[in-house]
Amino acid sequence: MVRTPLTPWERERGERFGALLREARGDRSMVEVAAVAGVSAETLRKIETGRAPTPAFFTIAALAFALDLSLDELAAACAPPADGGHGEALSA
Repeated sequence: MVRTPLTPWERERGERFGALLREARGDRSMVEVAAVAGVSAETLRKIETGRAPTPAFFTIAALAFALDLSLDELAAACAPPADGGHGEALSA
C-alpha cells in the first residue's frame, strides 16, 4: 500500500496536536501517560514530536482520556485556520 504524502497543513496539524499533548502532559512522564492510554511510550513520543501526525482515532481518544482532555477541545485546537488557507503558505 502506497501512502499519499502529507500536505503541509496535515504536517502542521500533527505538530500542533503533539504540542497540545506535551502541554497537557505537564510534569507527568511520557511512560505514565502512555500506560494510562494503553499505547507505547514510543507511539506517544512520535505523536508529540509530529513524526506520527495522523494517529488513529482510538489512539487520540485514549490519549484524550489519559490527559483529561475533551475530544471537542482537541478538534478545535487542530481545526483548519479560519481563513481556510490549510497551511499552503507554510515555508520549509
